[in-house]
Amino acid sequence: MSNLNDFNREAKAALWVVLQWLLLAVPTGLVCGAVGTAFHLSVEYVTELRAAQSWLLLCLPLAGLAIVALYKVTKCEGVGTNNVIRAVQSGEPVSPLLVPAIFLGTVLTHLCGGSAGREGAALQMGGSIGWNVGKLLHLSDYVRRTATISGMAAFFSALFGTPLTAALFAMMVEDVGLTFTSAFMPAFTSALIAYGVSLFFGIAPTNFVLNSIPHLTLETALQTALLGIACAAVTRLFCWTLHTLEHGIPKRIPNPWLRAFAGGAAVVAFSYLFGVGRYNGAGMAVIADAVEQGAALPWDFLCKIFLTALTLAVGFKGGEVVPSFYIGATFGCIAGPWLGLPAGFAGAIGLVCVFCGATNALIPSILLGFELFGGQGLELIALGCGVCYMLSGHHGLYISQTFVTNKLRPEYASHKWQIKLKKKEE
Repeated sequence: MSNLNDFNREAKAALWVVLQWLLLAVPTGLVCGAVGTAFHLSVEYVTELRAAQSWLLLCLPLAGLAIVALYKVTKCEGVGTNNVIRAVQSGEPVSPLLVPAIFLGTVLTHLCGGSAGREGAALQMGGSIGWNVGKLLHLSDYVRRTATISGMAAFFSALFGTPLTAALFAMMVEDVGLTFTSAFMPAFTSALIAYGVSLFFGIAPTNFVLNSIPHLTLETALQTALLGIACAAVTRLFCWTLHTLEHGIPKRIPNPWLRAFAGGAAVVAFSYLFGVGRYNGAGMAVIADAVEQGAALPWDFLCKIFLTALTLAVGFKGGEVVPSFYIGATFGCIAGPWLGLPAGFAGAIGLVCVFCGATNALIPSILLGFELFGGQGLELIALGCGVCYMLSGHHGLYISQTFVTNKLRPEYASHKWQIKLKKKEE
């Protein structure tokens, strides 16, 4: 009888948890799917509009002023992806006004040609929606953190059509070496629902077709490992440039209005100097050319590193992940043939490797390679990711990211070591 009573209690507790997760995942997935679809369509529309009306690039300084005003009105100044990460780590609240602020700010950035991605907006909007859905449902603090993860996963999935990668990325990006496994089902459920909503409205998932895939041999494994080492160096350069400009420019130009206007003018000048359109916006067409056609310019990755860092440092909105795709794909496309790898396949390895090194998310990166490329060449892609992850250093795109374990040695990171890393980043 005692065993039966224990079984009944456990069954009721499990049923209550399942119902709680469904109550959280369904509205989060639906809302993030709807807003994510609207956001995707808006960014695509303004990107096409800018391509047809090249004079819009000249309006970038004015767009910078509008973004500063927007963030002042919504009281979201200084709020970004790091705040969403801290919401998961410590339960820090996320303002619902962050959703319209980052939505409109990112659309304006893409309309006028700033170099930025869209997933930073996805993580921020998704985290804000998830956290506030949890608040609306009067969930406890730790369940509300799971709601934040679910929102991040759902919005990421709606934009890229990669639900499994989205769920694991949202679970693992906050603390390197620690996985919120209890959040998997609500996060994955939200991601699947949001993915279904985006498909319903005709948004195709992001994927690429690889034309030349080498077999897994000792030679190709060595070539891939060498490319992973080179990608780790590129990742370090990208993160260093990003954080250097993000901290250096505001110190030199403390006035946000002047910083946005002057920075926008500098982006415009750089664009006309190196090629209007090639480094503006997310650059998905350039990524596709690098991966599917094996075509890129030798200086593409350097130009994208600088222009992305400059765009974000002066106050424009967007994300760093799609630029990391661009940087990795174009670098791999150029460096791969020197090592004996096909240019397009090397571009695919570079895309996933730089994303892995910049976000410190190894398992989600391998899954991203599976979902973007249909599992083609997955062993070599995973090998490149592992090498780049190991050598890219204990830093990344997000200052709030905590390193629970050492990336090189099987040991936990000491509290003092984590503080030292934070101070170094800041």
